[in-house]
Amino acid sequence: MTAFAEGALTLAIDGDVATLAFDRPAKRNAITLAMWRALPNACAAFATSRAKVLVVTGRAGHFAAGADIGEFEAVYATPESAADYNAAIALGIGAIATLEKPVLAAIEGACVGGGLAVALACDLRIAAPDARLAITPAKLGLTYSLEDTKRLVDAVGASAARDILFTGRLLGAEEALRLGLIDAVETDVPAAAAAKAADIAAASQVTVRAIKATIRAILAGAVEDDAATRAAFVASVSGPDFIEGRTAFLAKRKPVFPER
Repeated sequence: MTAFAEGALTLAIDGDVATLAFDRPAKRNAITLAMWRALPNACAAFATSRAKVLVVTGRAGHFAAGADIGEFEAVYATPESAADYNAAIALGIGAIATLEKPVLAAIEGACVGGGLAVALACDLRIAAPDARLAITPAKLGLTYSLEDTKRLVDAVGASAARDILFTGRLLGAEEALRLGLIDAVETDVPAAAAAKAADIAAASQVTVRAIKATIRAILAGAVEDDAATRAAFVASVSGPDFIEGRTAFLAKRKPVFPER
């Protein structure tokens, strides 16, 4: 296990699956400036590892209760410090959002503000029945970044995003599921996340990463294949994963894809 931000953020790698955990249980894993600044390094460590899938979670029954309000007086003391703080948050969330490998959020308890922004930067979100989700700038008199707002709109649509942001209200897991804010409600979130991560890790990582990139392009406005996507398809046809996939299909066995 690798610790960041004096142990408030940890990265553990176990075979195909890595776990990135917020670890400030006394503060419901509220995210400090040091943790925001450490997120890019933690993501880089995962990206260069042999792990195929990242699970992002929080310790002691909460995902993350947002940015640490105890730091607000200092980080918002001047326009310059506010800009630096906002940039650190954007870089931290962006480090998760731009990972080429798939990322799951395993959500229990509070997932609020910056915590939900982190979860929305993940590819899939699994939540416990007791999860409480909200984005609360309207309760603090703050604005909300365009990138974070877009990820919310991509997940739930413009109308639901307006409701969530205009009111800052807490959503329970079932409403969040209905809106598309999360993808599943599971009683045992760690077990469900581990099972989903294992399913993804067993698939062709060439396919998974290409599909992730394609979906990102579609959400950014792409409507047709370009030279890069066509070249990726042609390359996959002669790649070892496709050879193993078709061989396994013909042999009526499960494939064991060599690409990591």
